[in-house]
Amino acid sequence: MPIRTMRGTGGLVFHILNRGVRRLRLFDDAGDYAALIRCFAEAQARVPVEVFAYCLMPNHFHLVLRPLGDGHLAEFMRLATVTHSKRWHQHRGTAGTGAVYQGRYKAFAVQTERYFFAVCRYVEANPLRAGLVPRAEDWAWSSAAVRRNNVDEFRLSEWPILPPTDWLDVVNQQARSEVERLRQSVRRSAPLGDRSWTLRTAELLGVQRGIRRPGRPKKTSGVVL
Repeated sequence: MPIRTMRGTGGLVFHILNRGVRRLRLFDDAGDYAALIRCFAEAQARVPVEVFAYCLMPNHFHLVLRPLGDGHLAEFMRLATVTHSKRWHQHRGTAGTGAVYQGRYKAFAVQTERYFFAVCRYVEANPLRAGLVPRAEDWAWSSAAVRRNNVDEFRLSEWPILPPTDWLDVVNQQARSEVERLRQSVRRSAPLGDRSWTLRTAELLGVQRGIRRPGRPKKTSGVVL
C-alpha cells in the first residue's frame, strides 16, 4: 500500500507517483506544466527534501526524492499538491467541482545502489517510452531537460551515488526488463531493492502487501522482489 506513516521515512529515497482523478489530463499547455513545477519549488523551499529526478506527463507525474527527516515527505507532498489543486481549479474556474488527483500519492522506497539508477532512468525516460519526444531530454518538463539545459527552478540535488558520465545516453537506452521490474514495484506497492533490503524496509514502513516472504510458494508469473 502507499506510505501512510511518517515513521522511518527520513533518509530513505522514494519513487513517488500520482495522476489525475479518472486519468484526467492535468496539463494542457506549457503554463500548466510550469505551474506544478512552481508548486514543487515553493514546497522545496519550505521542507528539507533532496530531489534527484522528476517528470511531468500529461495526466500524471513522477518524483525521485529523499526527505531528510520523518514527516518531511508527507509535508512536502501536501504543500505541493494542495497548492497545485487550488491553483488548477482557480485557473479553470472550477473551484468546488471535485478532486484534481486520484487520491493520495503513492511512494515506494528505493535502495540506493543500482536500483537508484534504474528508477531515475525509468522516470526520466517516461516521455520517450510514450513516444512524445525522440530523446528523453527533449521533454521540457523533466529533470533530463534540466540536466541538459542547466535550469534549476525546481532544484536538483547531488545524487547519493556517482552517476555515469553519459547519463542521458543511458536514459535513452532503457532496457525493457528493467521497466517491467519497476512497474511491478508500483503494481505491488512494494519497495524496490534486493530481497533482504526490501523485506527490512517493508517492515520498517509497515508496507507488507505484495511482499512475498521466504517459504511462501512463488507465483508462476512476475519477478520476486
